[in-house]
This record gives sequence, structure tokens and C-alpha cells, in this order.
Amino acid sequence: MTAFEPSLSTSNMLRASSHDAPSMAEQLPSINFGFDDLRSRMNQFTARFDDFIEKGRKRVLEERNQFRINVAEVQEDQRSKKRSIEILALKQSQHSHTRVKESAETAEMHTAIASLTTQRDTLLSTRDTLRSQIASIQSTISARREAQLKHRRYLDGQSRFNEPELDFWENYLGLRIDGAGRDDRLKFGFVNVCEREWEREAWFELDTSEREYKVGEMRPKLEREEVDRVVERLNESRDLAVFLKGMRELFVEALK
Repeated sequence: MTAFEPSLSTSNMLRASSHDAPSMAEQLPSINFGFDDLRSRMNQFTARFDDFIEKGRKRVLEERNQFRINVAEVQEDQRSKKRSIEILALKQSQHSHTRVKESAETAEMHTAIASLTTQRDTLLSTRDTLRSQIASIQSTISARREAQLKHRRYLDGQSRFNEPELDFWENYLGLRIDGAGRDDRLKFGFVNVCEREWEREAWFELDTSEREYKVGEMRPKLEREEVDRVVERLNESRDLAVFLKGMRELFVEALK
């Protein structure tokens, strides 16, 4: 297969025509695209865009800073309110504790007042009872004193009659009369009542504090019923000689 090659004449014609005819670019119409104006407008747009971006960035930074400031203020306000709430809660707790304490103290005071009132009423009642008892005792003491004075006057009146008889009892029957440590008690002692021990003493105490005489301690021990019988005769007759004779007989019988 052979390539197509133009002839020499044809090549020469083409070269000649190419040097003599105008180019295609020269034959095109001239077009003004306005690149300078476009470049100027692009630069202006870029400048305005950069300025917009810068202002937007500053505004965003300012808003962000303001937001942070607002957040910090809100947080500080929250912390302040939290502290206020804690303080109020503490005060409320203290107030509640104080109220509970005051309630307990009030109840305790009411209890103490009730107790003191009861004690006062009891003391007043006891005072009235004691006053009544004291009045009764004073009346009894006055009556006993009067009875003792009468009895003492009676004994004084009888003493002149009893002295010879007492001398007889003391000298011949071995009677000795002593005090028993109290004004209203007498101790009567007998000797010569025991056949085996002539010097052995038998004694008894006579209580004269009341109108009805009573025999207290005695040595040796006697039957209480026999002693009461002899004392009963004394209280009825007021005859001391008969009473001493009866007591001596009881001792003699007890020591046989």
C-alpha cells in the first residue's frame, strides 16, 4: 500500500499560496472580553469578601467571648444561688434543731412544773397533817403534864404516909429504889428473895409515863401474865405497897 504523496507542483503551489494569502487569525474579528474590568471587579469582590469574613470572624469572636462571659456569669450566679441554697438549708436545719430542742425543753419544763406542783400539793397536805398531828400531840402533852402534875401532887401528899412504910421495905425487906435513866421510870430492886443466894438481887423497872403503869425490864424473868395481874391491881388501887409486895412474892416464887 503506497501513501499518497502530492506532486512537486502541487507542493510549490501550496507554499506560494501560503506566503501570499493572510492568516486565519488575522482574518478573525477582534473581541474585547473586559479582563481588566473583570479583574478589578474580582479584586473588589475579594476585598469585600475578605472584609466580610474578617468582620464575621470578629463578630463570631465577640459573640463567643460574650457567650463565655454570659456562661461564666450564669455559672457564677448558679454557684451563688447554690451557696445561698446551702446557707438557707443550713439555717433551716439549725432552725429545725432549735425548734426540736425548744420543744423538748418546753416539755421538760412542763413536766418539771407538773412535778413541782404535785410536790407542792403533797407538801401542803403533809404540812396540814403535821400541823394537825402537832396540835393533837401538844394537846396530849398538855393533858399528860396536867395528869403528871396531879399525880405528883398526889404522891407528894402521900409521901408523908409512905415514908415510914418505905423505911420498913428498905430496912427489913431489902428494897432499893433507883432511877432508870429517865424521869418517868423507876427501878425497884430486892435482895433476900433467894434462899440459896441471900445477896442475889431481883429487880424490875416501872414505867410511869402514862396513867396506866407498866412494868418493863425485869431480872429474873417472870411470867408476863402474873406481872400484868399485879400491875392491873396497882392501876386500879394506886396502892404501891400492895404492888411491891406482889412483885416480891413473884420473885421469891421464881427463885425457889
